Amino acid sequence: MNKYTVIGFRVDRAGPLALLQDAGRFGVRRLGVTQGGPADLHGWAWANRLVGNAWGTPALEVTFGGLALVAERDLSIAVAGADLAATLNGEPLALWRPVSIKEGQTLAFGTPRNGLRAYLAVAGGFRAEPVLGSVSCVVREGLGGFDGHGGKLAEGDRLAVSPEAGERVGREPAPTPEQPDYTGPATLTLLPGAQVADFTGSSLYAAFNRPWRVDDRADRMGVRLTGPRLGCRIGSLISEGIGLGAVQVPPDGQPIALLNDRQTIGGYPRLGALTPLAASRLAQCLPGQEVRLVATSSERALGDYRNFRRSLEQ
Repeated sequence: MNKYTVIGFRVDRAGPLALLQDAGRFGVRRLGVTQGGPADLHGWAWANRLVGNAWGTPALEVTFGGLALVAERDLSIAVAGADLAATLNGEPLALWRPVSIKEGQTLAFGTPRNGLRAYLAVAGGFRAEPVLGSVSCVVREGLGGFDGHGGKLAEGDRLAVSPEAGERVGREPAPTPEQPDYTGPATLTLLPGAQVADFTGSSLYAAFNRPWRVDDRADRMGVRLTGPRLGCRIGSLISEGIGLGAVQVPPDGQPIALLNDRQTIGGYPRLGALTPLAASRLAQCLPGQEVRLVATSSERALGDYRNFRRSLEQ
């Protein structure tokens, strides 16, 4: 912390998992260091956009709820992503829009109503010392976060913010984004990968025509899907680099979609990779939720991503 930061919140109740995330840690995977960053890129980006922050500004990712923060000063905030029954001094908090809160008020997150991960942005952004070029918190690797060591928030912690945190950045009116419904079946677009032709025909048919369920073995590293058993003619591979959204199929035939805190290399055959927006949608799925895989092209995926970025700039 330095003279350009001030205390914005005190942690009254930590909850199960609340992590600081900027856009991610890039350029270091050759060292075995993973990406980090927001599991739901869409929710994180819109929370920042609603308070006028630039792309990459650190925000707080709140998983499952349970977090309670006391404002140490007047703040301009926005909460986007999942509906975790957020309240301000006991009253329901408006989501997907900028909100002014006063010193001494308590912002609390309850249990999931619609989705799994909410994003709290404050005008000007949260502040922490970067580690390897990013403040993104990866608990497994002990990197980033408010303490610089990948630590989860704990009761009594004080969260630093920009000195401009009390006033929304920019003068233009805040946009009104469409609020996603995370409760229904999710359609996940996937770019077929190098080993897709090595899966049996029946397995490929099942992969893209049968429903899958999100397993309870899911975290920021990856999400296991349960459904038809997929078979591949490749027994083993020399380990390859693993990108965001890679869908590996281990010997049990049940796919694993790898997310932001994934390992950097892997040796299981892959169906392909979820697009960044599909990985974001999967990150909001609760255990037992139905998902379906739909093949797409790189041109279509790039177009969808450009449209997403363009919507933030309008």
